[in-house]
Amino acid sequence: MSDADTRHQPTLEKRDPDHGLDGPPPPDPGADQGQTPRARRFWSPRRVPAALLAVVLLTALIVLLVDLIAVRTGEPAMAWRRWLADQLATRRLGDVWVVAAAVVAALLGLWLLLLALTPGLRSLLPLSGAPQLRAGLDRGAAAVILREEASRVPGVQTVKTKVRRRKATVRAVAHFREVDDVRHDLTGVLADTLVDLGLARRPKLSVRVSRPKKD
Repeated sequence: MSDADTRHQPTLEKRDPDHGLDGPPPPDPGADQGQTPRARRFWSPRRVPAALLAVVLLTALIVLLVDLIAVRTGEPAMAWRRWLADQLATRRLGDVWVVAAAVVAALLGLWLLLLALTPGLRSLLPLSGAPQLRAGLDRGAAAVILREEASRVPGVQTVKTKVRRRKATVRAVAHFREVDDVRHDLTGVLADTLVDLGLARRPKLSVRVSRPKKD
């Protein structure tokens, strides 16, 4: 067999009308930006309310169980149980104490329901990133960062910042330069700072610049 017979023969690749010779095109980096999952807020474990409720319920159940066991063994019921049974048998639904107890129980129930349905950790601002990684930034820390960046702007004498979930408020006092120029520079610097923070939901920026008060 000659060398010509052992050489690889050229092959023809079938062209895909959609993807060409090199297979499917690389994914567009910006194609999935609209499908980024929304960052969820951090939920508080509610340890203190849960612990208090558990202690109260456990104590009430233990006392009731002890009283029931005592009654089953022939002992008289506890005084508080006899008093409660008498009050429930004699008082009407329109009585002041009955209405007050119902209002207190309803308020406690609404409070517990509110704790169960709300996240609670309002001081943490979720950061954007991979869905598998959850990170947050404290609102106080975000306010400090904005204040540090604002104090570097020429013309700013003092500055106060407050960051909430939907709004970042900046109040500055300019001791030289025009107020409009200082406000323009502050707005640009702080807008870039908010972008650099990488918050999942960027708060709306509100900047107010004023002159120092005259004595």
